[in-house]
Amino acid sequence: MPTTRRNFIKAGGLAVAGVASGFSFIPYVPSDAFETKRPASNARNFTSKAVEKKIKEVKKRIADKELAWLFENCLPNTLDTTVKYQVEDGKPDTFVITGDIEAMWLRDSTAQVWPYLPFANEDKKLQSMLAGVINRQTKCILIDPYANAFNEGPTGSEWKSDLTDMKPELHERKWEIDSLCYPIRLAYGYWKTTGDTSCFDSNWAKAMRLVVDTFKAQQRKEGNGPYSFQRVTEKQTDTVAGAGYGYPVNPVGLICSTFRPSDDATVYLFLVPSNHFAVVSLRQLAEMSQSVLQDASFARECTALADEVDQALQEYAVAEHLNFGKVYAFEVDGFGNKLFMDDANIPSLLALPYLDVTPLNDPVYQNTRRFVLGQNNPFFFKGKAAEGIGGPHVGVDMIWPMSIIMRALTSNSDEEIKECLQMLKATHAGTGFMHESFHKDNPEKFTRKWFAWANTLFGELILKIDQERPHLLRTEI
Repeated sequence: MPTTRRNFIKAGGLAVAGVASGFSFIPYVPSDAFETKRPASNARNFTSKAVEKKIKEVKKRIADKELAWLFENCLPNTLDTTVKYQVEDGKPDTFVITGDIEAMWLRDSTAQVWPYLPFANEDKKLQSMLAGVINRQTKCILIDPYANAFNEGPTGSEWKSDLTDMKPELHERKWEIDSLCYPIRLAYGYWKTTGDTSCFDSNWAKAMRLVVDTFKAQQRKEGNGPYSFQRVTEKQTDTVAGAGYGYPVNPVGLICSTFRPSDDATVYLFLVPSNHFAVVSLRQLAEMSQSVLQDASFARECTALADEVDQALQEYAVAEHLNFGKVYAFEVDGFGNKLFMDDANIPSLLALPYLDVTPLNDPVYQNTRRFVLGQNNPFFFKGKAAEGIGGPHVGVDMIWPMSIIMRALTSNSDEEIKECLQMLKATHAGTGFMHESFHKDNPEKFTRKWFAWANTLFGELILKIDQERPHLLRTEI
């Protein structure tokens, strides 16, 4: 059976500790003096001269040797190990696995290659690889807009017995709003960076039409729509209540997301961070429809749907919290029920500024941020090693490095960013890479030794700090 996201992989015999303020661990120093953990150059899946050049430049500017080592290992991990690039029918085609799972998630594949976009104009080979991801995502959406993860071909998967409309090309069929937002984010970012429109052909236009139709169907104004999902499992978060449709919602204009970006089932189907992400994505799609596809009618349709969802979010997703004032709820149902929490996976409430949903200084976001980064969030954990957000996917006391990285990416505080770097440096268990999660008191207990999204996101953080706050990298962390 293929490796799953829940498999625990332990790094044995490693001394681990941390240095962030208030924590009792100190950084692990390996005996190999920070020897690279990258594959040999002739064993790498893909190499970009522009990315390699940037790694060398930035590494020289990082005073902390361990942090520089982590950066060198992590930033290129997607290119080194997960990208399968080819030219098919005269067009670039790029299949991107997540790491230790031989499947391509629409979400992960975008996030994994996102930090490489700024280098696309310096490296035509890299640009072609990125175009190939867009082309492959288009194919995936046309196969099934409700699927979250795809096989490289029609090979079937371990989840073929799920009670939903499985196809042999699908690895998993969990409906998540963000699965359709991320391909738009990549397409828009690629277009804005390169000006290249070769990816945006009739197939892409057809796929985008399918995205909007799927969003509308999942507003559930006329019944539950075509999607349902159940799985025979002992894990509650892996199957869906209500005969596979979830709990009832009041059709107020928000979009139902049966699953979260963690691949866990939602409690209330209107997942707030993902609806916010949909608003941003629809506005981006409207701009591309107008400028690239020359389709003013579809652009107006995208804008109208974005406006409707945005208005519903203002009315139903902002709530008065007992301790924090007005905050964004994590999930709502349109009847007045609200779930107050946050999950490490992105889109999250913490990540709203990162996804261009709201400015950092927005008062509701700042209230929400204080809430999700404290003990009132049931999935915020603080232990001997670190503090951060986890989620139901792995369980209590398991912190996701992704949440610590996102905390730093959405911070205006040098001190907070530095503490995040200290925690990340102290909790990789000597492996030189980020993981899916680690135990708050013992980083040696972690999940997913090879999780490319977290690795590349860490690289993205270091690039951002190098550009915006270079002084933080000039001293030991």
